[in-house]
Amino acid sequence: MKKVVVAYSGGLDTSYTVMYLAKEKGYEVYAACANTGGFSAAQLKQNEENAYKLGAKQYVTLDVTAEYYEKSLKYMVYGNVLRNGTYPISVSSERIFQGIAIAKYAKEIGADAIAHGSTGAGNDQVRFDMTFLVMCPEMEIITLTRDGNISRKEEVDYLNANGFNADFAKLKYSYNVGIWGTSICGGEILDSKQGLPESAYLKQITKTGPEILSLGFCKGELCSVNGKAYEDKIQAIQAVEEIGAAYGIGRDMHVGDTIIGIKGRVGFEAAAPMLIIAAHKFLEKFTLSKWQQYWKDQVANWYGMFLHESQYLEPVMRDIEAMLESSQRNVNGTVTLELRPWSFSTVGVDSPDDLVASKLGEYGESQKGWTAEEAKGFIKLLSTPLRVYYGAHQKEFEND
Repeated sequence: MKKVVVAYSGGLDTSYTVMYLAKEKGYEVYAACANTGGFSAAQLKQNEENAYKLGAKQYVTLDVTAEYYEKSLKYMVYGNVLRNGTYPISVSSERIFQGIAIAKYAKEIGADAIAHGSTGAGNDQVRFDMTFLVMCPEMEIITLTRDGNISRKEEVDYLNANGFNADFAKLKYSYNVGIWGTSICGGEILDSKQGLPESAYLKQITKTGPEILSLGFCKGELCSVNGKAYEDKIQAIQAVEEIGAAYGIGRDMHVGDTIIGIKGRVGFEAAAPMLIIAAHKFLEKFTLSKWQQYWKDQVANWYGMFLHESQYLEPVMRDIEAMLESSQRNVNGTVTLELRPWSFSTVGVDSPDDLVASKLGEYGESQKGWTAEEAKGFIKLLSTPLRVYYGAHQKEFEND
């Protein structure tokens, strides 16, 4: 009997995959749920129970949340990575680490095949397939939903006909929940003219008055929330999420170009990423030089794009990570934010590496590191290329 590892989330597509491969194809099915911080203990227990009901020989939870943070999330914070300046690359980055964990598990048990529930119209098929092709080239990749172009109704009907009566059909939206945010697909998102109603979001607004939030950073990493120090960075992120989600912060709609070339639209709620990245970027304005910020932004943009487009295993990513980490050596201090329903603003920074608090001068107030005559000489020299050019092309002024 052949062994197949199913990347099992507990959703409709992977539930159908487990049952069909076990019942119709005679595979020995190993259902593996790779958790990147989006599952509660109760959900994981339910996943386990359902996997066995569906016909799995074995179920396992692979907790890769800490690895996900250490190998991806901290670099996205270092780089202030937002896809198209909007989306914190939540699901995109998770899928890579879920795929890596599934591939490692499949190799450990000597599997013959790996299966996942992606359709043929999205990015996830690329992320999973590419990871498996690189890490497990000898294993068959099975994608029933994609290969058969199977509809949700067909999957639900099959499960119900075979005694598994979870009612996936009533779900208007599909959600992907992780430590770095929740994506929302379906419903009004399919109509470009519409946005999401309040009821579509999993976390509801419970606070109305303003609130001050202070986030501390040590070499670019979040290390304290409202004065409380955190060794565990995952707990720190969760603390920020709890505070920000109560204001509905981090909700937005992302429209972008998919890996396969079509446009994609997704709603999301990601309070922690948006607050942490905004605070971190604000702190960098005080602590990094002009050219550190410029070049870090260039490589960070590529890092986010490569991560989103399933190129995490490209060797250049390790080089970019090294540059990003090096840039954070002086990104230390506490950032103050003011929160209110649906929005927030940056207030101030307290940092031992504050370059604004320079002894050479106070912007717009007084100079201490140079004289007035030196300032005038600097400006005259700076204007030299323009004076040369327009001295030879006076008519361009006349044309204006």
